[in-house]
Amino acid sequence: MSTLGNILWFLLGGFILAIYYAVFGLLMCITIVGIPFGVQLFKLAGLSLCPFGKDVEIMSNTGCLPVAFNILWIITGWWEIAILHIVLGLLCAITIIGIPFAKAHWRLLKLSFLPFGSSR
Repeated sequence: MSTLGNILWFLLGGFILAIYYAVFGLLMCITIVGIPFGVQLFKLAGLSLCPFGKDVEIMSNTGCLPVAFNILWIITGWWEIAILHIVLGLLCAITIIGIPFAKAHWRLLKLSFLPFGSSR
């Protein structure tokens, strides 16, 4: 089931999300300061290519550096990605067929809001 879901996800917009994350990841990696943010965007790109069969776990005791980077992530405006996944998840949840895609957006939401200290 996860293979079919990943194929449908890829064809119905997952590829566009992955390109979006990868392009902004490359732009962030141009600067030395933005490399940690670029790495997290590449994580999002990988998960947005095939989200079915994977889960995102937010680690509880990762130290103070991931907390500081998460705060910097939110302050610099990357929370807009989380809002995008909320809106897309709500739109997908309108129909019964779209509920698995809405759940995939909720998994991406967890990683896009607090990417540092999260594992997939």
